[in-house]
Amino acid sequence: MQNARIISTVSHWIFDHLVAMGMPRLTATYVNMLLLLSLVLLLLYVSRLVTRAILRGTAHRFAKKTATQFDDYLIRNRFFSIISLGVPLVIVVQALPIVFYDFQEWIKPLRTLTDIYLILLAIWTVRALLRTLKDYLKTTSLFKDKPVESFVQVLTIFLYFVGGLLIFSLLTGKSVWAFITAMGAASAILLLVFKDTILGFVASIQVSSNDMVRIGDWITMEKYGADGDVIEINLTTVKVQNFDMTITTIPTYYLISDSFKNWRGMQNAGGRRIKRSIHIKISSIRYLSPEDIQKLSKIGLIKDYLLQRQAEISAHNERKEVDSSLLINGRSLTNIGVFRKYIDAYIAQHEFTHKSMTMMVRQLEPTTTGMPIELYVFTNEVRWEKYELIMADIFDHLLAAVRYFDLQVFEVPAADDIRSLGLRVPDSSSLIPPVETMQN
Repeated sequence: MQNARIISTVSHWIFDHLVAMGMPRLTATYVNMLLLLSLVLLLLYVSRLVTRAILRGTAHRFAKKTATQFDDYLIRNRFFSIISLGVPLVIVVQALPIVFYDFQEWIKPLRTLTDIYLILLAIWTVRALLRTLKDYLKTTSLFKDKPVESFVQVLTIFLYFVGGLLIFSLLTGKSVWAFITAMGAASAILLLVFKDTILGFVASIQVSSNDMVRIGDWITMEKYGADGDVIEINLTTVKVQNFDMTITTIPTYYLISDSFKNWRGMQNAGGRRIKRSIHIKISSIRYLSPEDIQKLSKIGLIKDYLLQRQAEISAHNERKEVDSSLLINGRSLTNIGVFRKYIDAYIAQHEFTHKSMTMMVRQLEPTTTGMPIELYVFTNEVRWEKYELIMADIFDHLLAAVRYFDLQVFEVPAADDIRSLGLRVPDSSSLIPPVETMQN
């Protein structure tokens, strides 16, 4: 009110002096309005600077004294800068009737514009609060891995929708309820327009309530080429940073409509599975003679097993009066069976295998590539780099150990294998027919 009285006093003083100077009253009216308008704009600029400086200065001093980060996020999201716009708005509302006193027909449209600005200012203020709340909740342990972004986006859309209704009501002079009633007939069109938003909102709620995906989870979705960590979950998309540092964007709805793999369970359990086979050449599988057993007894990991097992087999064969001149009679050890036992003992004593999870060495069905001996075990490291090193170390050792059991690893013959048989390997150029032949 004090600003209005000052502007009113200045208005009369300027008008009286312009008339006293011999200026026509109509011209003096326009000049008075322009001068007052310039004065109000200057006052708005100064009040904006002063108000923002006071609010931001006070907020910064207060934020330094508090331990919470909420006020820091308020400053980062320009909350105090936005509310400082309210003081110039109050000045404009008070000054309009005075500046445009002689132009009454302008006051109502200008007052409508100030009302619209007030609605927008309220939207900006609430939006800054929502963004601040989102940033703050992401720092808490309870909401750190939740899709807070999705809910904030929904509230923001609803906020703009309500603001649009109020602005429409101001411009048309009709009530908000009349507009909502009219929208009922166009609901099908609105559902079509906002289909992705609605589906994304529903999907975000399901993803959050069912705890399907969290920020920071490692997910694999081959259909979209996603294999990496979730860095953002918003209303319509989920952003995945792949391990090659590229970003894959997946529609949120597809997380509940399509299949994907979440590695969180593996990471939480503290063990990552190794499931890989060594293919043994079937022709290298045989029974072990007493000399072979004596030789293998020098291997520390299976020494006790061989002594105990051989004693059991000898006792059984004597009891059954088995003809031991042929190893096929009765019970005998095989090199592949002892090798499987060696792998069992090796992974049981390995420092990087998870002892409380499944550890198994199994023989799979023979194929054209040999007899698969599959290692099924979990490492106690879930980090990718460590996991790969552990797995490589285990199989480096096992592949080198195969020959001690007189076994061979199956592999497709290479060129040097063919040469070792005295056969000629044809030159690749000889496989190309002559040009004349090709033309014919």
